[in-house]
Amino acid sequence: MSVLQELKRRGLIAQMTHEKEIEELLEREKVTFYIGFDCTADSLHVGHFLQLVVMAHMQKAGHRPIALLGTGTTMIGDPTGKTDMRKMLTKEEIAHNAVCFQKQMSKMLDFSDGNAMMLQNGDWLLQLNYMEFLRDIGVHFSVNRMLTAECFKTRLEKGLSFLEFNYMLLQSYDFLHLHQEYGCKMELGGDDQWSNIIGGVELVRRVCDEQVYGMTFTLLTTKEGKKMGKTEGGAVWLDPNKTSPYDFFQYWRNVDDADVIRCLKMLTFLPIEEIEKMEVWQGSELNRAKEMLAYEVTKMVHGKAEADKALETARTLFGGQAAAKDMPTVTLAEADFSDGEIGLLDLMVKAGICPSKGEARRLVLGGGVSVDEQKIADPALRLEADRFAGEGIILKKGKKVFYRICRG
Repeated sequence: MSVLQELKRRGLIAQMTHEKEIEELLEREKVTFYIGFDCTADSLHVGHFLQLVVMAHMQKAGHRPIALLGTGTTMIGDPTGKTDMRKMLTKEEIAHNAVCFQKQMSKMLDFSDGNAMMLQNGDWLLQLNYMEFLRDIGVHFSVNRMLTAECFKTRLEKGLSFLEFNYMLLQSYDFLHLHQEYGCKMELGGDDQWSNIIGGVELVRRVCDEQVYGMTFTLLTTKEGKKMGKTEGGAVWLDPNKTSPYDFFQYWRNVDDADVIRCLKMLTFLPIEEIEKMEVWQGSELNRAKEMLAYEVTKMVHGKAEADKALETARTLFGGQAAAKDMPTVTLAEADFSDGEIGLLDLMVKAGICPSKGEARRLVLGGGVSVDEQKIADPALRLEADRFAGEGIILKKGKKVFYRICRG
């Protein structure tokens, strides 16, 4: 089975510029391709993880990935999918984020012996002469056509800055540069990048009179179309200091029944034939599938040892034994207590179970909170500091989210 057939069968492909030609190209030669990653945070998140999985599939099939870190484009920010302009980062912040990305990507891709490349577009974009860029590159772009792109249309209502309007030109120029310098023939990206990718394909054709290709993959969404990778506490990060390996494991263990098989196909390297057999699974069998998903994804991101620990902890907790050393732990300081006590709602916000006291109150009133296996109905409950001594208490949300709360 070809890599393109594998990606299709796993439901990863959304659109291609030239399907037949791409299939023949991937069969015929070792293709250099790239995906860009703007350095907007100090960690990759679940959305990036899907892109790395696609790159790994391509690399396993003998093709060469370029992981392009957007140290130049991050200076502007991609308007795609945003209702407001991105926060401006300093060069120092962007450089720091790029270093963090490099470490995480190296776990997923083989960069040895030229099998993959990691480049930074700031190396060429920050050196551009603006007047020359307008003459040589801007001349190939129609403003009328750009305004029909989805990434711009969604921003026009609130106001699209000229700064952001340049983003498509810069991303397109990246493709031109990578094609000319490294023989890059394909750009890949999420389906929300389709317009930007088309811009690059067209620019290479106009400047070099050569054909290059674009391919987008399906965005990671639930069956209802809601974007995955978000929790009440924010994004699901690949950095263990931002999202612990256990919390990461639990995120995937708790996916909806309707989404687990699709996630197994898209995010793991389990044989597709095995996953397809699971499509008839129901009830407790789907819980097995969720456990497999959580374990496989956690192993890829955090390593086998952390995946084993998370699996053991989850099984212990779900078995009713609420004492596991690897449970996420929150340590309270003396300043967190007032008159030797802390309110339950304050505690829930402190633990990251809820983003606000209002949300915490609704959760308690809905019967979704337990302390040491005792369901709590009173949102005004206050807990004495002495209860947090030693091994502390176990704060539980619903049936599957546990936190150990201790006193420092």
